[in-house]
Amino acid sequence: MNKSKKVKWFFEADYLQACNCDYGCPCEFEAPPTQGFCQGIGAWKIKRGRYGNVKLDGLSLAFAGHTPGPMHKGNGTFVILIDKKANAEQREALREIGQGSAGGMPFVIFAMITSKWIEPQFVSFQFNLNGRKSSVKAGNALELSLEPISNPVTGAAEQIRVNHGSGFIFKEAEAVSAKTCKASVNGEKVLNFSWPAKAGFVSRVKYSN
Repeated sequence: MNKSKKVKWFFEADYLQACNCDYGCPCEFEAPPTQGFCQGIGAWKIKRGRYGNVKLDGLSLAFAGHTPGPMHKGNGTFVILIDKKANAEQREALREIGQGSAGGMPFVIFAMITSKWIEPQFVSFQFNLNGRKSSVKAGNALELSLEPISNPVTGAAEQIRVNHGSGFIFKEAEAVSAKTCKASVNGEKVLNFSWPAKAGFVSRVKYSN
């Protein structure tokens, strides 16, 4: 692909996210992460999209990442997971988008805060899109399952919506509990983690460069 001029791209997708912060994730409110560092995962099920003339409809993309402090301070280690069913052109397109080379939010931010990119992995995705009870598995590298946050007194399912107009990954999302938040990336200690019952989000997003 021609690197001298950025290819125009866009996609619309269902997005699931989980991390090691407490419910709601203080990072969404420009506050320090709960534990002082960030470990998180996210996955997109693309409804429709295009990178130049390359169609991205029906494909999936995910990431696992770690920063030793707040995300904005950088020095992160990240990997992107690309849908195994993508053909060669689609794989290269998703790599360009996912690693921020093609420009456009939120991926340019990932590129800015990443010091070490792990080589992309090509895996099969299994999505179950069911609102606040959605889940996804990406090969053996990533597993994420969501459920509503329970009221600590009554046990009733809470409904909490975040409207973050300046958010770089999503503008609006349902805040949920990430029942499962697991990453297992071979040979990379900081990308092997499990944080059950921590912050989760589910959203519908639109991106472009």
